[in-house]
Amino acid sequence: MLYISAFSKVSRTFSRQTPRNYFGYSIRPNLVGSRISQILNQSLIQLVKMSTDVTSYKFNHTMLRIKDPQASLKFYQENFGMKLIRQLDFPEAKFSLYFLVFDGAKAANAGKEWTDREGVLELTHNYGTENDPDYKVNTGNTDPYRGFGHICVSVDNIELFCDKLEANGVKFQKKLTDGRQKDIAFALDPDGYWVELIWTRTPKTENFTDASAYRMNHTMIRVKDPKKSLKFYQEILGMKLLRTAEHANAKFTLYFLGYNNDPNFVENSGVGVHNFEGVLELTWNWGTESDSEFKGYHNGNDEPQGFGHICISVDDLDAACARFDSMGVKWKKRLTDGRMKNVAFILDEDNYWVEVIQNEAIKKNANW
Repeated sequence: MLYISAFSKVSRTFSRQTPRNYFGYSIRPNLVGSRISQILNQSLIQLVKMSTDVTSYKFNHTMLRIKDPQASLKFYQENFGMKLIRQLDFPEAKFSLYFLVFDGAKAANAGKEWTDREGVLELTHNYGTENDPDYKVNTGNTDPYRGFGHICVSVDNIELFCDKLEANGVKFQKKLTDGRQKDIAFALDPDGYWVELIWTRTPKTENFTDASAYRMNHTMIRVKDPKKSLKFYQEILGMKLLRTAEHANAKFTLYFLGYNNDPNFVENSGVGVHNFEGVLELTWNWGTESDSEFKGYHNGNDEPQGFGHICISVDDLDAACARFDSMGVKWKKRLTDGRMKNVAFILDEDNYWVEVIQNEAIKKNANW
């Protein structure tokens, strides 16, 4: 296939003094800006886009910084039944990454390689924070640092599961019986991050809850302008609008997006979304898009830090990044920047970081 290598060859040719022949065209410096070079560039951009298939993309993981890995791993493994599928240690940079998934018999991505999954939770530990009495993460739900809101786990029997968490001493931001919404709850993890709990909408078994059927359902971030954000996630990242929930009385709207390639799925129908993994929830509080005094949301990477990024895995990392480049995305880190040449970061409309990695089940690259 012709994709980024061909594109980069032609780009380099434009700056040279000696003519070269590519695809039947003899390109000289004096032709730069001419119609023939424009046509060639456009053709190559289309080749690049054709070399990566957005329908193969996955909303792979969400990254949260944590204070104490022992406390956090115990919380997610013992209370939720999650499995540590991968651990990456970087002693020279003094941090470790822990990747947690649902991997039971009824799990949505059971048995898959970690980059070939959706619904992965990445916990990032910077060495020494566990012994620092002053270290505290920004959970994203306190002014003036609001931005990231929560992760969400959907379970087969929410009443029984909440009882289990309460018996285990887990703290709650909102219990099922609190407020007007009696079908959702919010637990608090050891760092104070909010973990929403919802029902999968699958048949319940009385007096039984099966952790192998749980889903890492969605990640919520607040956005300033829904039109801009929806355009970014749909047109740039190739996601589909799965569901919209408008709350007129409270003046906010929720948009749920993801990579659903079921030919029978009706876009924005909401059907089955509660039982999915790899869903992104965008929360729009009405009026922020036109409020001249609204300074925007905290992206989690400026101080104080907490939430780090969401991540998509792609079929061809080079071609995907070339496609993003051709579409004019803002880069936080290109593949060629820094020491890690196997990851890139682009910025969404609210400056949240979106990591881009290779799906190693499709094509070997990093061999994590």
